[in-house]
Amino acid sequence: MAPSPRVFHKKICIVGEFSVGKTSLIARYVHSIFSEKYHTTIGVKIDKKQCLVDNFLVNLVIWDIAGESPLGTLKPAQILGASGFLLVADGTRPETLDSAITLHQKVTDILGSVPFILALNKADLTEEWRVNTDMIEKLCQKGWDVRLSSAKTAQGVEEMFLDLARRLIQNG
Repeated sequence: MAPSPRVFHKKICIVGEFSVGKTSLIARYVHSIFSEKYHTTIGVKIDKKQCLVDNFLVNLVIWDIAGESPLGTLKPAQILGASGFLLVADGTRPETLDSAITLHQKVTDILGSVPFILALNKADLTEEWRVNTDMIEKLCQKGWDVRLSSAKTAQGVEEMFLDLARRLIQNG
């Protein structure tokens, strides 16, 4: 009889500006669905998903943090205890990438150096894409893990969450 896999419980936060697709990415990953309807998250919405990563069971507790406005303040109580985070920007709105970079610093000030992935979401909207490759390359040169994703088509979503989970268990 094979031994049971080791189980990890990890809290991750999904952060970014309003309307970048945070809730849609979670719905795609957790429930395999996508809706064209926009629903504003108020406060925090919590979802759970169990995944198998390298023969480890990882119970992800996913905190969908309400959209951050450029002038908004992130509530440390919502972030505390997270093992890592997804930082989400909208590839059709470059200003959301600027906000994400600022937000990264805020989250890092609260959590310290924890694993994270930057999701440039809405990759399916190629005609409307506005984030330039120079900015992406600069972030990659700084060591950022930058991914293109689409909650609508599921592009990169599963891989992104599984790779973050893998990094969380490697991080301890």
